[in-house]
Amino acid sequence: MNVSVSRSGTPSRLVTNAAVLADAEAMLRLLKLPRAELSVLLCDDATIHALNRDYRKKDKPTDVLAFAMREGTGGELAGDVLGDVIISLETAKRQAGERGARTADEVRMLLAHGLLHLLGWDHRTDAEDKRMRAETDRLVVAAARRAGGTAKKKLRRR
Repeated sequence: MNVSVSRSGTPSRLVTNAAVLADAEAMLRLLKLPRAELSVLLCDDATIHALNRDYRKKDKPTDVLAFAMREGTGGELAGDVLGDVIISLETAKRQAGERGARTADEVRMLLAHGLLHLLGWDHRTDAEDKRMRAETDRLVVAAARRAGGTAKKKLRRR
């Protein structure tokens, strides 16, 4: 497994790069993707806002973006490279506060959600949404166990 975690625009240490790396590796193990390559960027709202505006034509910040390498023209050439997950720590902290959760738990959920998007999961229909939520929960629980924590049964839904 080759996972890289970097930061842009946020000195916040509420969530460490090492913790996100360990969570991503635990999720990839559960998904049986031992050779997968994944990049995670932890950023501020300004950074994710610009990406959301430029690539999705949505002129506002969001919590997580996923840029899949296995989709679109040439996607079959990506091999083990899954793509990039971008998480706004500012938005994650705000959302965690709104639901009385830890920022680390929110980031873990957003990482799982973004990772599933890289693998082709989506939530356009109620049925897809239900399946994706269940798989997100499964990944979050596996990563939380790895961290010695407990995942709350009722996770915030995207």
